Amino acid sequence: MTVVLAVVLTVLLSVTALLALARIYRGPSLLDRVIAADLLLAVMLGAVGAEAAVNRHATTLPVLVVLAMLGFVGSVALVRFAVREEA
Repeated sequence: MTVVLAVVLTVLLSVTALLALARIYRGPSLLDRVIAADLLLAVMLGAVGAEAAVNRHATTLPVLVVLAMLGFVGSVALVRFAVREEA
């Protein structure tokens, strides 16, 4: 059961990451590319969290916290940059 779950999670997260990379490559605007990069970071968070859940350990919790903070700070910085460009 654990192997099947790991394979399903790997396939789903891989497809999501490939779609996010395609949007980063094809995105017509900067905001599309940044949102896709944020989605890619969220997929990485999900992958690390799923790995920790499947293997039943909590040693990767600091990595999850740092990645989540990086995503939040990056999103806030982008919004501040976009607001300054419009004004």
